[in-house]
Amino acid sequence: MRNTPTILHLDMDAFFAAVEQAAKPSLRGKPVVVGGLGPRGVVSTASYEARVYGVHSAMAMAQARRLCPNAAYLTPRFGLYRQVSDTVMALLHELSPLVEPLSLDEAFVDLAAGECGERLRALPESELPTRVRQVAERLRADITAATRLTASVGLASSKLLAKIGSDAAKPNGLVVIEPGTEQDFLGPKTVRTLWGVGPATAEHLRRAGITTVADVAEAGEAELVRLLGKAHGASLYAMATGQDDRPVVADRDVKSISVEDTFDVDLTDRARVRAEVGRLADRCVQRLRSAGRSGRTVVLKVRRYDFTTLTRSETLRAPTDDPLVVRETAGRLIEAVDTTGGVRLLGVGVAGLADFTQEDLFAQVQEDGRAEPESADTAPARPEPVPGPVARHWRPGQDVTHAEHGPGWVQGSGVGRVTVRFEVPGGEPGRVRTFAVDDPLLAPAEPLPLVPAPAADPP
Repeated sequence: MRNTPTILHLDMDAFFAAVEQAAKPSLRGKPVVVGGLGPRGVVSTASYEARVYGVHSAMAMAQARRLCPNAAYLTPRFGLYRQVSDTVMALLHELSPLVEPLSLDEAFVDLAAGECGERLRALPESELPTRVRQVAERLRADITAATRLTASVGLASSKLLAKIGSDAAKPNGLVVIEPGTEQDFLGPKTVRTLWGVGPATAEHLRRAGITTVADVAEAGEAELVRLLGKAHGASLYAMATGQDDRPVVADRDVKSISVEDTFDVDLTDRARVRAEVGRLADRCVQRLRSAGRSGRTVVLKVRRYDFTTLTRSETLRAPTDDPLVVRETAGRLIEAVDTTGGVRLLGVGVAGLADFTQEDLFAQVQEDGRAEPESADTAPARPEPVPGPVARHWRPGQDVTHAEHGPGWVQGSGVGRVTVRFEVPGGEPGRVRTFAVDDPLLAPAEPLPLVPAPAADPP
């Protein structure tokens, strides 16, 4: 633990949805939901306006539509999200050489490294909290100027506290946890605040009378080990008492991304097991896409009633971030596992990660007008093109341009028509027009930058 709050955790606010609101002036201040729009689609990100209605990430899109029918439902534009992320990460690297990205919209920064650290060390210790706060405020202002987006920041003496601080600062806030105040900050929070405490662990602790972080610390390590086992109990006690010496690691090489759930009661119903595997697969893909990654190997983890743990995996022909592919692969894997005695834990992961996602692999499919890219396992051989009209499919949120009306985005399409709103980032809400889906003057386009580059000086 450090004696100064020089570890910074930055988390962009409702990142995917916020990018869409910044790019589309007509959506400012309105509920926006980004994710898969098919019948089995999952919410990737919901704007804060949509969260008021109970919509949240990893929720089934069908349920989100029931909760908030008037929201704008948009397909993701990962290319634009990566561009914005690159801008944010570049600003972080200006502060320190030690930047540890966790996903496209989240990273740790060690302010004690590089030139920033040298300037901080030259200050009297009493001035450090004020100075690091000023550094964080300037960073947040620079991000907003460069992207039109907001970020929440936590500053603390450890990664754990910095992450919890940024969560407490949301949305668009800053929390500084000064050394010596950790217990005052952590104590009143629920046990779910601590990493690794899911619904099952929280319920187990609740039955033992432990509901807050202060309760965890007061229970002591021995009691937690008795309740949760040696590894989990010791780790939880260390977190509750603010102990975290992990360094910020630049260019961390993540080998896999996974999610898992432990169930209060062993699952014996085969249909329930299949449904839980599908739900976990969707959550795993959400985390995969948030990290801007894809993977070739789908991994299933099953812990049975007798605590025996099995893993099964299947390697695909090409990296994917398609939820349907991951879900179906995980479904095949669970069919080969005997669960009749009961299942206490299920997990789904993706390994063999790549730095490109499936929409990169199948960009040509989208350019040819397909509504969704096909998976590597189901894509049929594409016939040679033949002369004649090409059927067009327009996706909600897709960037387009019209020869007469200029740039815009698709609000919706159906029965041979497509509705487009013509507006640009930073402008005023634009007008809506409807065209035939095969209008020759309407074409797909690249996303416009959220903040236009400054005009070059005349020669």
